[in-house]
Amino acid sequence: MLMVKGINYILYLCFIISSCANNVSDRPSENPLFIEEHHQEEDIKPMVDTIEISDTAIIELKEEDGSFLLNMKYATEDNFLKEKVYDCAKCLLRKKAVDALIKASALAEQKGYRIMFFDCYRPLYIQEKMWEIVNDPRYVANPAKGSIHNRGGAVDLTLADMEGNALDMGTKFDHFGKEAHHDYLELSEEVLKNREELKNIMTAVGFIPLNSEWWHYSLEGARNYSLGNTPIVCDE
Repeated sequence: MLMVKGINYILYLCFIISSCANNVSDRPSENPLFIEEHHQEEDIKPMVDTIEISDTAIIELKEEDGSFLLNMKYATEDNFLKEKVYDCAKCLLRKKAVDALIKASALAEQKGYRIMFFDCYRPLYIQEKMWEIVNDPRYVANPAKGSIHNRGGAVDLTLADMEGNALDMGTKFDHFGKEAHHDYLELSEEVLKNREELKNIMTAVGFIPLNSEWWHYSLEGARNYSLGNTPIVCDE
């Protein structure tokens, strides 16, 4: 009888031990080995950079792959101010505008043209400097209200051939006369065609022309952007 009880007690202990082992393996979160392996897996996971640039961020439009041409007039004295107001010839714009201009460049290339820029984002302090030189709202936007250039959503530009020669648009950039108006038609067929080509390319990607300046285009909705005064940082 004592032997039978002893055997039963041993069998009972074996059952308890087996049940405990199964419970441990069924609950991996309480298993020290599982926790260690889980942490090791987390440690070797690659870090993925998910930061995206906002459409409203001001970024630089660069001369990439020879598609864009920069002829930044206000970084020279070859402008209606007769004075250099930019320290360097850089084109910055809202990212949404840059994305649209990349599409415009592709359209222009299909037609055998390249896009040449005269002016892009203009910090408010530059607008104030221009206002001091020419205090006339017909030619310079009052910095109290600012312009779409100050908002990073306007560009002054033209078309060039694939060799970089600007097309004939009938007047020079910043010619403030009726001849620069889109609705002025007393021009050669070549000039009218060139202006129409530029307008078709720019409007196709969401830019709006300014009637009094054949070179000026504003991104649709850009008036809603805040005025910018971030300096244009020149390369050393």
